[in-house]
Amino acid sequence: MRKVGIIGLGHVGATLAYRLVTENLVDELVLIDKNEKLAVSEEYDLLDAQVFLTGKSKIIIQDYQALKDASIIVFCAGQISALGDDGDRFRELDITSKIVEEIAPKIKHSGFDGIVLTITNPCDVIATYMQELTGFEPNKVFGTGTMLDTARMKQAVGRKLAIDSRNIGGYVYGEHGDSQFVAWSTVTAGDRPLLTWNKELDLAELDEDVRAGGWKAFAGKGYTSYGIATCGAQLIQMILNDSKSVVSVSAYNKQADAYYGQPVVIGKNGIESFVDCQLTEKEKDSLTSSIQIIKNGLTYLPYKQ
Repeated sequence: MRKVGIIGLGHVGATLAYRLVTENLVDELVLIDKNEKLAVSEEYDLLDAQVFLTGKSKIIIQDYQALKDASIIVFCAGQISALGDDGDRFRELDITSKIVEEIAPKIKHSGFDGIVLTITNPCDVIATYMQELTGFEPNKVFGTGTMLDTARMKQAVGRKLAIDSRNIGGYVYGEHGDSQFVAWSTVTAGDRPLLTWNKELDLAELDEDVRAGGWKAFAGKGYTSYGIATCGAQLIQMILNDSKSVVSVSAYNKQADAYYGQPVVIGKNGIESFVDCQLTEKEKDSLTSSIQIIKNGLTYLPYKQ
């Protein structure tokens, strides 16, 4: 049975729920939010939509015990208003860490033993905290990380080369935040290394375009939802279908002793394996710096003090 739980029904959680139901990606969907009236509204809105769909998903609300036999829980609870005008995701940590402290014991108590996917910001720190407080194996707790940032990179490169962004490969590494960086040595266009294209490219300008893409999606409405919810839906499909797909997510790297954005293989067990790309020395330095920023954020959590 394809059963998924979503905790947090803000813009991202609601958009994700809508896609899972309308595309018939799940048999059962458990929706939980601190605002019960919101959960009821989402339930009835989705039930109305299903009248016109070929498939049908059973919807359960506000029941942690219903998570026991779920395959995946998506944690996207938060308070986007805490982000501030500068887009600093660490501004959310004081609020979101407390939500994890409240929710993690309830997930454990439910008897759930599946995979936890975290979207809540700051993504890398929250994934770390969720793993620590649930005690689940690191391969079964991970964050969306730089998956969305990688999509933004593909968009930026595709625009520059005037080709479809789906023909662009490669990865954004590090923090889902300001210290992220495009590993240009991994980027391909039409299956050719990008750096071999006979076209002058300002990589610094492109790198900035990647960061700016997120801000442009956020600035006009005060949140983003479609892109990140699509990342969540894709990861759910990868897990349920045991697809062994390669994507860049926030995963625990034992050598660095940290969660950060990196390419991994996703399957039925969550993080199945890691993809070890040969980064340049400059990229390695950027990664080291980004990991340190994530670790600095961890020092604000009670278990690290």
